[in-house]
Amino acid sequence: MEQTEQPKAAGGSPYDVTVALEFFKSAGEIDSFQAGGTIFSENEKVGRFSLKRTKMYLLLEGQVNLVANGRFLDMVGPGEIFGEMASLSQTARSASAMARSACRVISLDDKQFLAALQTKPEFALMMMSVIISRLRKSLAQVKQQNGEDGEAACAESRVFERKLLNELVQELGDEARMRYEKGRVIMQEGQVGVLMYIVLEGKASISMQGKVIEKIGPGAVFGEMALVEKAPRLASALADTDCSLLAINRNAFLDLVKTKPQFGMSLLSAIGERARTTTTRI
Repeated sequence: MEQTEQPKAAGGSPYDVTVALEFFKSAGEIDSFQAGGTIFSENEKVGRFSLKRTKMYLLLEGQVNLVANGRFLDMVGPGEIFGEMASLSQTARSASAMARSACRVISLDDKQFLAALQTKPEFALMMMSVIISRLRKSLAQVKQQNGEDGEAACAESRVFERKLLNELVQELGDEARMRYEKGRVIMQEGQVGVLMYIVLEGKASISMQGKVIEKIGPGAVFGEMALVEKAPRLASALADTDCSLLAINRNAFLDLVKTKPQFGMSLLSAIGERARTTTTRI
């Protein structure tokens, strides 16, 4: 068995190196890099039809520097994961990863990640908590910024493919479908979150402290942060048009993560992309 040092995590951190290591080993590949070697480069993006795929990494030995625009951002130590944001969302790298010393890593591309989720679904829940923790910090900074005009572009991308969404609608049944008329509040900032929502029809606005931060349409997800963490809502949601929503409670959510790997991967990708987008606004 490979040996890793335990990463220094802040108290209460949702990250568990044992869970992560077991997950990566279940489907990943081990690779080595010499000191000064480039693991991946800033702005690097692999095409959809390329044989090469965007990967995420878990560091077994050594140290890795993360650099953006020629500036040092952070150092990755043994047991820590890096490169996951671009891998989950299949978007361009926001930073470069350089081997600070000779190092060994385990890598996972998106297909290997999905295969690992089939046997280790608990990893998806852990990573959602990790990314949401980062996102909460970023959103707190956004709220403190001056000059926010409250405008946001409507999200066009779908979190779930139509086939998976149709399966969710059928499995959860009519009791999970909810309708909101234009102008109605769907969820309120500060309230305890017991449901997450998927937009089936219509559009909604997500706001914090009265300022719109995101506009969403069919296929989009919201409310999952409070559901994953069992914490108060950070934002409010208002129906911009008449809306049809699929409401998912925590028990159903946990069951879907365990039984449908594509559900967990799609949701992780959505949360990761939201974190990336929020970071660019700071």
